[in-house]
Amino acid sequence: MEQSKIKVGIVDDDKLFVQLLKQYINTTKDYFVVQTYVSGNQFLNDTDIAIPQILLLDLRMSDGDGLAVLSEMTIRKTEIKIIVLSSFYRRSFMGQMLKMGAHAFLSKEIDLEDLIKVMHTVHHHGHYFSKEQVELMRSQLSNRLPEFNSFSKDDLTEREIDVLKLVCQQLNTKEIADTLFISPKTVETHKSNLMVKTGVKNSAGLVIYAVQNNIINAHDIVLLDK
Repeated sequence: MEQSKIKVGIVDDDKLFVQLLKQYINTTKDYFVVQTYVSGNQFLNDTDIAIPQILLLDLRMSDGDGLAVLSEMTIRKTEIKIIVLSSFYRRSFMGQMLKMGAHAFLSKEIDLEDLIKVMHTVHHHGHYFSKEQVELMRSQLSNRLPEFNSFSKDDLTEREIDVLKLVCQQLNTKEIADTLFISPKTVETHKSNLMVKTGVKNSAGLVIYAVQNNIINAHDIVLLDK
């Protein structure tokens, strides 16, 4: 049964937390923990890694912190969805986490049932924002978070902007393709071009870019039910 489940990895040096989290995840219908690591470096140096589809990553660890993992995974260009799950959660860090390649940024205080729902959203839609985080974007994003060093929004094509707006509505690749009457492969090409031009790492970063550059209003970001 485990072979049909979505594979999850956990990188965290709190052994009790990891044990309890692993036990809970393995009781769910759709998810199974394939490996746990006590440090970022242990994860990055594992040559026999059972590649997870979702990685739950702590920020502060004694041997290779979460920021180092995010940076390295960006270089490796993996398709792993990374959810930063940390007791060192700060609202003001959200933009930095997402810009560095995280697909979601959560506090360890989150309920386990809600965590599973967030994992579902990230796996199927590429990113997750809480209502609190959207409120942050509405009130603080343009003033407090660093701007992306990227092309001007005027360098984006009309079709790329169409795709970007649909990403902000949490549509997946197939849904965008159906909406724009183009192929999923073409959608992926547009998304890749968007990431190159904007300098972001994933769809969450694209949403941040769209808000910062007034392509969409933060009020227009679609929040899925967790």
